[in-house]
Amino acid sequence: MEQVDTIIVGAGVAGLTAARLLAANGRSVVVLEARDRVGGRVVTDRRFGLATDMGASWIHGITDSPVAAAAAAFGMRTVEFTVGGYQPDSRPIAYYGPDGARLSDAAAAHYAADIHAVDATLATVIAGSAPDASYRDVTEQALAAQGWDDERTQRVREYLEHRSEEQYGAWIDDLAAHGLDDDVIDGDEVVFPDGYDVLPRRLAEGIDVRLTHVVERVRWSEDGVDLESDHGVVSARNAIVTVPVGVLQSPDFIIEPPLPEPVAGALSRLTMNAFEKVFLRFGTKFWDDGVYAIRQQGPEGRWWHSWYDLTDLHDAPTLLTFAAGPAAVATRDWSEDEIADSVLAQLRRLYGDRVEPPTHVHVTDWQDDPFSRGSYAYMTVGSTTADHDDLATPIGGVLHLAGEATWTDDPATVTAAMLSGHRAAVNVLGHDIPIEQAWQRD
Repeated sequence: MEQVDTIIVGAGVAGLTAARLLAANGRSVVVLEARDRVGGRVVTDRRFGLATDMGASWIHGITDSPVAAAAAAFGMRTVEFTVGGYQPDSRPIAYYGPDGARLSDAAAAHYAADIHAVDATLATVIAGSAPDASYRDVTEQALAAQGWDDERTQRVREYLEHRSEEQYGAWIDDLAAHGLDDDVIDGDEVVFPDGYDVLPRRLAEGIDVRLTHVVERVRWSEDGVDLESDHGVVSARNAIVTVPVGVLQSPDFIIEPPLPEPVAGALSRLTMNAFEKVFLRFGTKFWDDGVYAIRQQGPEGRWWHSWYDLTDLHDAPTLLTFAAGPAAVATRDWSEDEIADSVLAQLRRLYGDRVEPPTHVHVTDWQDDPFSRGSYAYMTVGSTTADHDDLATPIGGVLHLAGEATWTDDPATVTAAMLSGHRAAVNVLGHDIPIEQAWQRD
């Protein structure tokens, strides 16, 4: 039976960050990865001569970001694209009213001001909310406090519904009241014209990563950890498990003995979302110039309400929209053509006969990916922000969980994954180390 210091399950950013840090500090490390590639939910499609990020896309705020520092060290090109946090303004956005006509600049500014007013009230409402309150509960309370008429209230209500879907892929009634508390953006947001997957591929350099190793069972005791995969058993003094929440909750991934508290309770209150990307490429650009995003208000925007202009990023006329929450669930079994037709019907409301058939359509399928079972985790009703960190509580001194769902300050991001990998490595070593060791070269 093979024996190493530390086994890491998952070659995503969390696992690779931990592996690099442990290796840099003299530990023998093996990374077992179920997929045939590194990166996990950071994956870039390079068909048609373009780099299209099918999973993670943005650094949500580059100020003091370890991901931004690593990307700079690896020479990764970035392009500013500050709309990933579903901001109502700060960058040019074309808003269309329920009638399909574009709002004037003054009307759009008034609408954005209404959103900011509700958000200011919302912070206080959330702070005083009940433990079992949903995001719907607190937003309705904040809306009522404004004293607006029904039409004005409904427009902002829609925005809040769409924000919960686009940020966490969850319907507003299913998201905990504190579900967006930890969504922090500090500084500009950037994307990667050459693909985000450069990051995990560079982190994996020099690391013993074993692909297509599907771990099925983790046995732990105070003496160490045994991991069973379809390639046999590997034993170690410690293990870091970085698989997504959806896999941790799956009957196909067994941890023995079962996870103790507070880890088990935290895991039970998190769940994976339904969130898919829909890329549409066109022969010509028919939409508004000089905008980052296009958004429509009203009932026609129940599913398809926001489009992001990736033309400058891809050097081809490209729109990105999201099937998020209910839309992702409802269209799960649709073909790409069916989804494209549904999206195009809404674009034609705004642009009429100028809308042409797309040259390429690409829709992700994270809900049916057996190694993720969704895009990322969110807090269900009854969860608290502490559940993220509680999920990372060391178990028996030998087993550690890491990944985007285990970091409180900014979960569901690559930054959270990287920081959680650093924390896990520190816990294994028993002393602090600088995270910069993950991307520095001797």
